[in-house]
Amino acid sequence: MIRQANRKDASSVADIYNYYIDNSIITFETEHVSTENMAARIEEIISQNLPYLVVEEDHKVVGYAYASKWKGRCAYRFSVESTVYLDHQATGKRYGTKLYQELFKQLKALNYHAVIGGISLPNPGSIALHEKMGMENVAHFKQTGFKFGKWIDVGYWQKLL
Repeated sequence: MIRQANRKDASSVADIYNYYIDNSIITFETEHVSTENMAARIEEIISQNLPYLVVEEDHKVVGYAYASKWKGRCAYRFSVESTVYLDHQATGKRYGTKLYQELFKQLKALNYHAVIGGISLPNPGSIALHEKMGMENVAHFKQTGFKFGKWIDVGYWQKLL
């Protein structure tokens, strides 16, 4: 089941995200995000009339997706950045695909034109998901992040709605 997120989902969303902070280069954050901080992040996205979705399995949040403003300048107002995270034990069940399908549907209804997703590299699973969703690689920035003692490249994938 996919639905709009709310403040009550913050603990589950933070748990999913904090796993990746500790165990991957997928996010460049290095400190855990508190439930309260995550609640504020969720509410900020929703207050901008942008979708913030969660997917549930047996009444437990196992993934989330949202769109955020791409840049602050007015001419960027039809472009958003997408974010999708799944519980590390819930991968391979098409939840990422389902979240992206619903996110794209809602963004199109809101008259957004371009969706941009950033991927820390290497990340073959995320690349496969983005390309499955019709996104194409449009940029590759070398050594833009430093985590776990190594430099990390970032690629950007884009889809026009």
